[in-house]
Amino acid sequence: MVNSGGLLNSCPAGVASCPASSCPFRSPRSPRLKLLESALLLGPRPTAGGMEFSELIRTGRAQAELLRGPGAPPLRGTLCVTGHHLLLSPGPQATSDLWLLLLRSVDSIEKRVAGDSGTITLRCKDLRVLQLDIEGVEATLDIARSIEALSSLESVITSFPFFYRPKGLRLGDAWHFHPPEHYYKRVARETNAWRLSEVNEDFSVCPSYPRAVIVPRAVDDDALARSARFRQGGRFPVLSYHHAPSGTVLLRSSQPLTGPQKRRCAEDEELLRAVLAGARPGARGFIVDTRSAQAAKQARMTGGGTEAKAAYPGWKRLHRPMERGRPLQESFVRLVEACGDLEQSMDRWLSRLEGCRWLAHVKEALSTACLAAQGMEREGACILVHGAEGTDSTLLVTSLAQLILDPLSRTMTGFQELVEREWIQAGHPFQLRCAHSAFSHARPKHEAPTFLLFLDCVWQLGRQFPLSLEFGEGLLLALFEHAYASPFGTFLCNSEKERCLCEVRTRTHSLWSGLNQPKEQRKLRNPLYVLNPLAIWPSVEPQSLRLWQGLFLRWTRPPEPSEAAWEKVWQIVTDKEKTEGSQPTVSASEPQP
Repeated sequence: MVNSGGLLNSCPAGVASCPASSCPFRSPRSPRLKLLESALLLGPRPTAGGMEFSELIRTGRAQAELLRGPGAPPLRGTLCVTGHHLLLSPGPQATSDLWLLLLRSVDSIEKRVAGDSGTITLRCKDLRVLQLDIEGVEATLDIARSIEALSSLESVITSFPFFYRPKGLRLGDAWHFHPPEHYYKRVARETNAWRLSEVNEDFSVCPSYPRAVIVPRAVDDDALARSARFRQGGRFPVLSYHHAPSGTVLLRSSQPLTGPQKRRCAEDEELLRAVLAGARPGARGFIVDTRSAQAAKQARMTGGGTEAKAAYPGWKRLHRPMERGRPLQESFVRLVEACGDLEQSMDRWLSRLEGCRWLAHVKEALSTACLAAQGMEREGACILVHGAEGTDSTLLVTSLAQLILDPLSRTMTGFQELVEREWIQAGHPFQLRCAHSAFSHARPKHEAPTFLLFLDCVWQLGRQFPLSLEFGEGLLLALFEHAYASPFGTFLCNSEKERCLCEVRTRTHSLWSGLNQPKEQRKLRNPLYVLNPLAIWPSVEPQSLRLWQGLFLRWTRPPEPSEAAWEKVWQIVTDKEKTEGSQPTVSASEPQP
């Protein structure tokens, strides 16, 4: 196995019976050894539920041919299964690189045998479809069973991020980049009406909130705790964004637990009164409920409900229903199925594209975010957003509204902070929502591509305002891939409490430290970026919304020369800067070629 000190005497597949004389990954003469050592760190021998990973590997290696899709030549060599990866070495005479696949990225696996060989089809969470043609029926079946077992392990602490040790990064780097205190310092410079509360320091008030939250200065911690008991999951109203130009705020929470008895909570009412009192004089508020009025009424019969108008003077409720959960997941699945059918007619394609309703969900999300942003920017109103739990469509709306209004959220650093603060720290349950992508045969009710929908909406903003985002499509694609399967620990678990219990921050690397490496930045930044201090108001007309081809079609058609064009634009920009002898206009932190 490989560790930070070098190669030990055992095979990286973890198979004791693997003969050293013939294993391409064990032999010190293998030209791919150093590449393997730098790419992987398996560390101490990992276990899965008390079982050695090697016990789940039925066959360590086999001869195979890999078909990677249009435009990619077949790759033939030795296939090897390790505790976390599928590896294929083309052999010592080949010029191709070692091929690696993180097993957690496998969404579903299909196998079939014919004669003395077999085929394994791997459908991945990043929407790739890979085909492995393997010599030997028994080897095919054993490798398929090994992949099935290793790709579906549920233990967090035995996942690859806890063993990943890339060169050039240190544990602990970048985890401190985006704490709640960082954003509070910005708010404190703009207004003194808010404070940073550590009422949730031990996660006892709200298990899905971070330790520190921003709340009205006039409300003490005891009142916050009582308000939390009146909200589903303890998610009492907290500050999401302070809009300095209008002096208004954006808040998020979960639904109030009014129930059929129409219960009230004095402390919850006090909290929302304090929000209006801390805003500009005469400010009013809107509660944007992401459920339909009928769904909110039904929720009251099971203990949930809405804020009563008489109990919250100055606040008006607006219902903007947004799909979540299973309907959203099924929409995603139908879209991916349509994109993967290369034989359909134009009429059939257009019918399926409309029938899956994915772009309708994009429109709903952007429209609701525009409503919230317009209320703050043009109406001078404070906005509270919630649905039922407050961990899905609520976060979608609050994060998109900030992108529309806040120029800093549209920078590379600001967008990373937005994702960290409004999705990861705010308690979006990534472990549940992203357990499977679009190919899995299992359909647990907790799965939903809410974060992918957010990324799609951001891509729509970038397409309509090509100069206003400092980051490009590359960052959005990277976030999609890492949310579903990643060597970094950033998207692990469902909340800050779970990440704390698993020691994610001290035992895994942050994705931000990897993405912010200079060699990565050039691929992720927008070379045409110019700071836009104004709000960006997207069009949600049918003619304005497009299918995100760079994600949904990138594996089903020959690759386009987009990367070459991107590099050419970078070259034009940097040549212009050299000619003019000026500082970079793209960004003060633009990587140099």
